[in-house]
Amino acid sequence: MKPVAKFFNTAGPIKQDLHYNVNPLHRINLDELEQLIMQQKYFILHAPRQTGKTSCLLALRDYLNEQGDYIAVYANVEAGQAARNDVREVVLSTMATIADRVDTIVGNEIALNIYDELYRKGDQTNSLLTLFLKKLCGALPKPLVLFIDEIDALVGDSLVSVLRQIRAGYDQRPAYFPISIVLCGVRDVRDYRIVLSNQDIITGGSAFNIKAESLRLGNFSKEEIRELYMQHTAATGQEFDEACFPMIWEATEGQPWLVNALGHEVTMKMKENRDRSIRIIPEM
Repeated sequence: MKPVAKFFNTAGPIKQDLHYNVNPLHRINLDELEQLIMQQKYFILHAPRQTGKTSCLLALRDYLNEQGDYIAVYANVEAGQAARNDVREVVLSTMATIADRVDTIVGNEIALNIYDELYRKGDQTNSLLTLFLKKLCGALPKPLVLFIDEIDALVGDSLVSVLRQIRAGYDQRPAYFPISIVLCGVRDVRDYRIVLSNQDIITGGSAFNIKAESLRLGNFSKEEIRELYMQHTAATGQEFDEACFPMIWEATEGQPWLVNALGHEVTMKMKENRDRSIRIIPEM
């Protein structure tokens, strides 16, 4: 396949071989995260949309798997949103997603076989996820670190069930439950105002009171914006006038999607600027 020239990313997680990027592991406090995982803690990573949360989780997953002490797995549970308050459907969807991602990492069907076994047995819905994770962790050769993305896409009874089933197995870690779970979403779990199907209201904090930390992913710094744009200059020779950078900061305040969108606009959408001999100036 013909190699693709790198470009500014405005859709989905970054790919190192396709996109100009600020190293996701440099955007998080890696030492702090490793300590939380080593201490067997469950915690939250939250930030507004299009900030780079998923890119950071994927990079952390790959880093941990390369280190070799854990099996680190990323699972996006957003698909369960379609089932709304159908708790069984959401729990099964969550289990199936985790099983697929675990098997991709370990290279066999160990998780899918456990899922199929529990599905056939028809265990109680409100203990199904707990039992799945218990059996899974007992069968894996290393402790499981689980990143659950888009957790706040789930709603009502379903969200409460997933949170409480994770909490129910907490005391069995690391031999029979994930050594660490990171819940990722737009908001801190304490801010979840969950309306159940009977119209009762609970808070996410009461459903997931085992949370040790809430970490927030920030925007790019001025230095990171410059680093990102200079990757384009290094790759193509196309230069940015120095006066561009204060304008980029003023327009975006470092919000990652906006920073990339401006870069994409001025280097690709403006067709005349695809001539890399043209210097990018503030008026553009």
